[in-house]
Order: sequence, then structure tokens, then C-alpha cells
Amino acid sequence: MFRIGEFSKISRLTVKTLRHYDEIGLLKPKHVDDLSGYRYYTADQLPRLQKIIALKQIGLPLSDIAVMLADDLNTEEMIIRLQHKRTDLLANLASQQAQLQQLVTYLTTLRKENGMNYHVTIKDLPEVTVASMRKVIANYDEFNSLYPKMGELMIKQNLKCVNPGYCFTLYHDGEYKAENIDVEICESVVEAGKDEDGMTFKKIPAVPTAACVIHKGPYTTIGQAYAALTQWIEENGYEVIDLMRENYLDGIWNQPDPSQWITEIQAPVRKK
Repeated sequence: MFRIGEFSKISRLTVKTLRHYDEIGLLKPKHVDDLSGYRYYTADQLPRLQKIIALKQIGLPLSDIAVMLADDLNTEEMIIRLQHKRTDLLANLASQQAQLQQLVTYLTTLRKENGMNYHVTIKDLPEVTVASMRKVIANYDEFNSLYPKMGELMIKQNLKCVNPGYCFTLYHDGEYKAENIDVEICESVVEAGKDEDGMTFKKIPAVPTAACVIHKGPYTTIGQAYAALTQWIEENGYEVIDLMRENYLDGIWNQPDPSQWITEIQAPVRKK
């Protein structure tokens, strides 16, 4: 006999799964020690267990498997029931294929309607020394107060920005968040200054390969550019290897009309 841990290794099922099968009557141990409560199994239970595993892998719920095994069906009866399952699977597959085609068509329509004519380019990003300020902000409204605050500190230290300017934002959460957002604003400078009041200085290494796309318009629609860039990266065999950057070329500081704002999204990538 095998204790449950040994039987778990032989069957490649977890102890938790075997205990569950025991609880629902699907596979009872051959013997349970009255004193210790240990469950013991035998090798002749493996064929039944393999049936359970095979039927589960083809999508039968445990309740149906229990009925089939409890009824002690002969081969012909089991074949009939499995043929019914096959018919159900084929019907579901046909339905999902139809939904997939509808989805592809709808996506194509949406892209045309929304003018998602984004052109992705590949370029390198040089090493830069930046003044940065990283903070977890409550929401995007609070984000608008970070750059003015860092700007005041930079003026106080008489720091010089590189020409042309390189101002960008990094989002450290790894996912979109509407609140409690871990954000870091960066302004490229000629040389580092003194860390002060949340403003720090560091070098950001060069990026040999970045996939980049230009978004023209307000930040409320920038998600379209992210979607287009992400799709291009996947379709062209790349993967993102570091935080994406939002590089602000034109914005509220020099262009009052949001439809004329220009932002470049830069994604460090490499070939898969």
C-alpha cells in the first residue's frame, strides 16, 4: 500500500486533489487507519484514477465523471456519452470561431473610425542625466502639480536643461491604475544638481532599441497610441524589456489647444 503522499507522487496529483476525490466519493482510499487517519492506496486503483484524469482533461466535470464511473458503464455506453460531449465541444468551437471573426471585423471598423493610423519607428535612446521626482499620487489630477514643483526647484538651483529638451514620465506600476499611481517625472539636464525636497538626480542608461509612436491630441485619448504600439510590438516579434516613457514634445506649457499636443511613447524592446 501507498500512503497518500507516495500515491500523490505516483499519480502526479496533489494531496489536496486526492483528498477532494475522497470527499466526493470519486476515489476512496483502499484503507484509512483508525488511529492516525492516514489514507492508503493500492496500485490497482491507478487504472480508475487514469480514467478520472483522462475524462477531466477532455472537459467533463467531476460530477459527470462520478456518474459515469459509478454506473460502471461498459465501453459502448461510455463511447455514446463521449460522442455527445464531442458534439457539444464542436458546437462551442463553431460559436467561438464566429465570435472571433466578428471581433476581428469590429476591431478593423473601430480602427478606421478612430483614425488609428499610428506609424511605429525603431530608434535608440541616448544615456541621459535627469532631474527626477517619484511619488505615489492619488490620481491624475495630482500629477499636474509635480512638474511645476520640480520646475521651481530646478530654477532655484539654476539648472540647465539639454537642448532640445527631453522631458518624460515613467509609470512604475506595470499596469494602468486610476488611483495611487507610482509615477516618476524626468527632465534631462546638462549636469546633476543637489538632491532636494523630493527631487533627485541620476543617469538613465542608453536604450539601443526602442519602438516609438507619436500621439497628437489630448492625454485622454493617448490609450489609442499605447494600443497601436503594443499591437505592433507583438506582431513584429519584439518584447518590452523596460518601462515605457511618455516624452512630451508639445503640451499645455506652449500650446493651449489640447488637440495640438504632441507626445511620443517610447518602449525599450528587444527581439524575442
